[in-house]
Amino acid sequence: MNKAKQFIKNISPLNNRTEMPAILYVIKVTIIFWFVKLGSELIGEGVVLGSLFACGKNPLQGEMFDNNTMMLIMYFGYGLLTGLMILYWKLFQKKTLANLGFTKKAGTYIIGAIAGIVLVTVSVASVMLAGAMTYNGVFSSIDVGFIVLMLGGFICQGVMEEVLCRGIVLQLLKDKVPVPVTVGVSTALFTIPHLSNMTEAGAEIIIFAITDLILISLIFSFLTLRFKSIWASCGLHSVWNFILFNILGLNLSGNDQMTAAVFDMRSVGSNVLNGGEYGIEASAVTAVVLAVALTGCFIISRIGKGSAVKNVPA
Repeated sequence: MNKAKQFIKNISPLNNRTEMPAILYVIKVTIIFWFVKLGSELIGEGVVLGSLFACGKNPLQGEMFDNNTMMLIMYFGYGLLTGLMILYWKLFQKKTLANLGFTKKAGTYIIGAIAGIVLVTVSVASVMLAGAMTYNGVFSSIDVGFIVLMLGGFICQGVMEEVLCRGIVLQLLKDKVPVPVTVGVSTALFTIPHLSNMTEAGAEIIIFAITDLILISLIFSFLTLRFKSIWASCGLHSVWNFILFNILGLNLSGNDQMTAAVFDMRSVGSNVLNGGEYGIEASAVTAVVLAVALTGCFIISRIGKGSAVKNVPA
């Protein structure tokens, strides 16, 4: 009985115990991930529903604001979820924001944002060159105000996912288990929640969607470990999503809801080149671009380590 109690205490997400076998600690961090994710989402949903009722809407009877307003509420709501995750981090893990990855290297957010612009531009351009997407010009009527607000929403969304996967999960594991295990667990937990958006896709598109998720997650993890901060991964994540959805007007992780965008771009058919209804994040072309980018990251890292070794005084 005492052993059972000890086991439950060890894996409980409501304490910061770390003295346990590595495999048990990985299980504990996985439980923490789901506890924080589902718990914050539940509270967030409650806040949104309460706000709707306070505004005279009855969501139980389908009374909502217009689509754009609901979209803004959803994306800025990710800021609330981030706040709840940080609260958990401080109260139960008893760690600082710097321990979470919000170090003084906030400038690396710009590096991540630039990387996001490059990656999404190269990916989309490559899909177009493959003949799987067309560019139909600029929309005649552009809701600039809504698009600017959505940028703020995507900043909240990108930070939330990075706090959860490259913050809480990766930061808790990196000093307790080998780096490959740390990155593997973080990547798996990043990928699994996205699977629900793939139910309508064919097998080939699902395979490439998972491949792309794994590759981009590895890039996020590389940036986090390289800069010892989650700022860069937050920048890349938010900018990638924002450009796809509100600049190019393309599907984002299976979300095909029409929204305000700058450019009118359309997929040609549904195939593994453009990712079908899931979007270019399930594209074989995007997989190649991300694989090349990830390889480049490792090459640059190796060169950097080699230079550092040569510069060490004899």
